[in-house]
Amino acid sequence: MKSLIIILMTSVLVNNYVLSKFLGICPFLGVSKKLNQAAGMGAAVIFVMLLATAVTWPIHTYILARNGLEYMKTIVFILVIAALVQLVEIILKKYMPSLHASLGIYLPLITTNCAVLGVTLNNINDSYNFIESMVNSLGCGLGFLLAMVLFAGVRSRLETANPPESFKGLPITLISAAIVALSFFGFSGVVDGLFA
Repeated sequence: MKSLIIILMTSVLVNNYVLSKFLGICPFLGVSKKLNQAAGMGAAVIFVMLLATAVTWPIHTYILARNGLEYMKTIVFILVIAALVQLVEIILKKYMPSLHASLGIYLPLITTNCAVLGVTLNNINDSYNFIESMVNSLGCGLGFLLAMVLFAGVRSRLETANPPESFKGLPITLISAAIVALSFFGFSGVVDGLFA
């Protein structure tokens, strides 16, 4: 149980896929203008990460690895993730049309969100069992949601700020993202210290 808590806390805070590994930057910058969009995208990514892990881990373990086809895992995982994102899009369009409309083009971009693919591949590369993979995926999704919500708050403050002309728009957004990312480096070692 202790190791699962360490995996969860590490994937949320220390190895945050957006702020530490710089995966999933496109939706991080594109959908973080409003809090409700950021939270909706974060929830969709959590769902896709968990579902992708639940499908790709058994495919890798019981089909690819047993038949010597491990070199095909990236291609297979991309196809699985693309199918799952289409499923999420259909569900959101039917049951949550306002969220579907607000996410716009960024919802299908979860297919190409390298954070989702990165989680599934790293679960295999880190030799996690199924439960550890699911916990890691949940943590990575929660870390993505945390980064999105935090940055949505920062960006709402940027709208009222008056930076120098050369910093307006994308430059101040990227500088703010860098500062938020730097704040997460403060968590390095904290998780290990808590459970030592």
